[in-house]
Amino acid sequence: MKETTLVIMAAGIGSRFGGGIKQLEPVGPGGEIIMDYSIYDALEAGFNKIIFIIRRDLETDFKEVIGRRIEKKVHVEYAFQEMDDLPEGFVRPGDRTKPWGTGQAVLSIKGLVDGPFLVINADDYYGKEGFRKIHDYMVNEMKEDDPVYDLCMGGFMLANTLSENGGVTRGVCRIGQDGYLKAVTETYDIQRQGDGLKACDEQGNPVFLDTDCHVSMNMWGFPASFLDELERGFPEFLSGIREGDVKSEYLLPRIIDRLVESGKARVKVLETPDKWFGVTYKEDKKAVADSLKVLIAQGVYPEKL
Repeated sequence: MKETTLVIMAAGIGSRFGGGIKQLEPVGPGGEIIMDYSIYDALEAGFNKIIFIIRRDLETDFKEVIGRRIEKKVHVEYAFQEMDDLPEGFVRPGDRTKPWGTGQAVLSIKGLVDGPFLVINADDYYGKEGFRKIHDYMVNEMKEDDPVYDLCMGGFMLANTLSENGGVTRGVCRIGQDGYLKAVTETYDIQRQGDGLKACDEQGNPVFLDTDCHVSMNMWGFPASFLDELERGFPEFLSGIREGDVKSEYLLPRIIDRLVESGKARVKVLETPDKWFGVTYKEDKKAVADSLKVLIAQGVYPEKL
């Protein structure tokens, strides 16, 4: 059976959440965390391996809360994202406290996969459809040795991915009539304002969005060969950081956007109507718990996973 891996990025501490480890907050009636539901959906879709990307200082707590429990259900491995894990010739600036971003996080799994893998955030609920569609694409359509990287992504409607408690960052997508991604732009502080939306770009300039546009939620499907691209691109990214800049990140949406623009990658957008929810802010926790109660009442999930 083809190995298909779910990679969960769980290395971050949620500053907007109030300093706690938001990925480990219980939200289900049996004490489940959001990751439990993502793993449940992924295993149901056919994924047969899990890699958790964590920080070494979180390892003990992480394994206690979820790791050892999941190890009883599926093969589990761990990768570690560390700020000092840099290519030869590069040193972390002493005043940098921010991680290097999702590109470096995923690069940490190099050597642990030899087949296609799906990357998700630990603190996002994605729904079942995206896992099923991406797994089917990986197994039946993805070309793993193509010189043009064959990628896929879960395409969510922006209206289904907003928080009622503050702004969110999303990769806003432009999609061609053929269903392939044309561009993805990181857009910040997206939130409802009256009957519309407010948002801004990286420089703080206003951005105007429609609620029915597609966005990326960091639900990306990759062939194993994509890790070679991340490895090649990381030193280039580090070399381009301006002196004094301690916040720039090596981000998947920007990496993918550049590859699409240059013709080095194509990304099949697999639309999902599911509603996202997540614990971006402390106030989101109750809404997530209430949403899960509704899904359990509808028979989407058992009372206890």
